[in-house]
Amino acid sequence: MNDRAVELLEQYDIEVLRTRKGRGAIVCDTNQGCLIFKEYSGSQDRIELQDRVLRQVAEAGLVRVEAIIPAREGSLFVKDMDGTAYVLKTWQEGRECGVHEREECLEAVRLLARLHGSMELPADTPNIPVAFSPEKEYDKHNKELKRVRKYLRQKGQKSWFETSLRKAFDPFLEQALAVTEEWREYCLDPGQPGAGDKDSVSLCHGDYQYHNILLGPRGWFVVNFEKCMCDDPIRDLYLLLRKLLEKGNWSVPLGEELLAAYEKERPISARSWIDLYYRLAYPEKFWKIVNFYYNSGKAWIPGKNQEKLERVIEQEKEKQHFLDQVFRNVKGRR
Repeated sequence: MNDRAVELLEQYDIEVLRTRKGRGAIVCDTNQGCLIFKEYSGSQDRIELQDRVLRQVAEAGLVRVEAIIPAREGSLFVKDMDGTAYVLKTWQEGRECGVHEREECLEAVRLLARLHGSMELPADTPNIPVAFSPEKEYDKHNKELKRVRKYLRQKGQKSWFETSLRKAFDPFLEQALAVTEEWREYCLDPGQPGAGDKDSVSLCHGDYQYHNILLGPRGWFVVNFEKCMCDDPIRDLYLLLRKLLEKGNWSVPLGEELLAAYEKERPISARSWIDLYYRLAYPEKFWKIVNFYYNSGKAWIPGKNQEKLERVIEQEKEKQHFLDQVFRNVKGRR
């Protein structure tokens, strides 16, 4: 962010008292409270959908969320001379949800359930995006995994990380392929539970993790809805669960407590329960490590990569135990 970006604030009906740099953004103290000004890389349709969802959540009054501040002429974003877009949103000073604080993690799950209760739109809402397809996403991941495995097989001299990655590759790839095929068969099964009320469309936050759940003087505040999308809301629960369980070594009691906290606010349907199982079963963390390695410079591989790989391998037994225990009745729900 530069001074030219700050000048764009003149297009808003606000009085800027002070500005300071935040993480990739400008935090502004104004006569309308604390606001944040940041780059926006999405489309007009996407930000209009985001604004619609945020206003609906705010009207429900169950969860405090950010709001987009329109410019003086009504636009939801403004552009600089280079065509870079910026959006102005409400903000709250605070700290991120503590991942090792049990009660804060439980509250984050409760907030999510309440949030989902306010994120359904009529099916005829203009510019509703195409629903996300997990199995298609897994297919893309699997093709990349196969490509990287072939690359490692053909590579001559390997680093310690590449040797470790190659050794661990086959079991994780087999798992990825098996989960994808099972999920596809389930989706094609004509006897599966219905996807819900066709008169409405469910949306999810898209990036619901502890970085975007802030605790300040006025309580909890959820931010960064830029990845809001049409998908089963269980996507958000999956992402938060995976992050917390990876840090909690896939603790069965922790997972069951988090799921119970969500279901107390918003029951999970049979279809969504199956969806959650397959999303957790897919080795996404391994794919992320592979993706980062393959798409980065390979002359020097950070030691952090080796640490992440070793942790994923070490936790695999605990993860499978978690899935077996928590989802032992998953076929019955089908």
